[in-house]
Amino acid sequence: MYKFLFLIFSITQILFAVDAEVDIVRKTNIVPNINIVVTGNSIDNALADKVKKVLENDLTVSGHFNSENTIINHQSIDTKFDFKNNINMKSHLVLLLEVKEVHRGLTIDVVLEDASNIVPRHKKTYTISDIARYPFLAHKITIDINKELNSPPIDWMDKFIIFSKYTSAKRSEIVIADYTLTYQKVIVSGGLNIFPKWASSDQKSFYYTAYDGLYPTLMKQDLYSKRVEKIIHSNGMVVCSDVSKDGSKLLLTMAPNGQSDIYEYDLEKRTTQKITKYTGIDVGACYLGVEDKIVFVSDRFGNANIFSQKIGTDSVERLVYHGKNNTQATTYKNYVAYSSREEHGNGFNLYLISVDNDGIKKLTSQGANQFPKFSFDGESILYINNSHGNSSLGIFRLNYGKHFLFPLKGGKIQSIDW
Repeated sequence: MYKFLFLIFSITQILFAVDAEVDIVRKTNIVPNINIVVTGNSIDNALADKVKKVLENDLTVSGHFNSENTIINHQSIDTKFDFKNNINMKSHLVLLLEVKEVHRGLTIDVVLEDASNIVPRHKKTYTISDIARYPFLAHKITIDINKELNSPPIDWMDKFIIFSKYTSAKRSEIVIADYTLTYQKVIVSGGLNIFPKWASSDQKSFYYTAYDGLYPTLMKQDLYSKRVEKIIHSNGMVVCSDVSKDGSKLLLTMAPNGQSDIYEYDLEKRTTQKITKYTGIDVGACYLGVEDKIVFVSDRFGNANIFSQKIGTDSVERLVYHGKNNTQATTYKNYVAYSSREEHGNGFNLYLISVDNDGIKKLTSQGANQFPKFSFDGESILYINNSHGNSSLGIFRLNYGKHFLFPLKGGKIQSIDW
């Protein structure tokens, strides 16, 4: 059974390993310069520099700021910043930070000053009890500064990333992290634990597939209480690829009779409905639109490709007509992002389409870019980049046409969600 499970995983990895009217445009042509200044009253300079680094990264990734790094001395958060005497600075905005460690926790006083304003634009104290989670404190500061300047929301920065990483042969861990991978915490270890999926948008619990010695089993774990519940097991494989918005139903890939199909599982009734009935491989379904349809990957035309199907019917529609190995689809409303193996070379790149028209947009151009996941607001795509034997977490900012990579130190990312 164990060998058969890995055979199925290997098959799916091999098979599935222009303007589209999608409004990929910048929302503003004015990007202000901002300088982050750590005050002389900050107690731990090393920690303050780490916070500053995360903030600079956040501001750049947002697409709404140019982070300037002019070295400036400023002693106290309570003293107004002197723009006139800092003539080497190109910024009209200064973010003053005063970082203090208190009882293993962290306190950061923040003042945002604008050269054209007499009073600060933003003044607030941020605290966190666990100093290791300082990246999330930095993300909260960035989100608030962004709101103060009325820029498009970037609330996704404060969300947990959950991923599985291989640690050795037939062993993996499930980890939660911030999107930069600066903060990481192992939450499931021991054995083979793969394909984590958040159970709801509040990120209080998650599903994952574990191999318990007899069957691959879908587990649900509470992030905080650590309570674990067995949901369903199946011969061959069982993977949760999507959760309905109200959290009541799951889209599962299962292979009870040797070939994988898509099932919808009702958590309240504890019943499964088989959606696809193809004799080959159907995997990785996501809800589409108002959740009456699914998008999934199938080899029904000989090569892996992207299809849609209305739940409760047998009518299947092909969505992609380029490439010979199109895999790992993700959806947001009527948009679909997927990974496609390039015809020349071994690279996988991400593409974006709308089911409402025939347009297509290429998002990446180098490396092996796989497992795309839309942010909850649909403005960013998370993905895995494998290059030169190393794994990185990628973020593609759709409205700005820019992508950023954050390398994983140790291990290889197997799958990811946010």
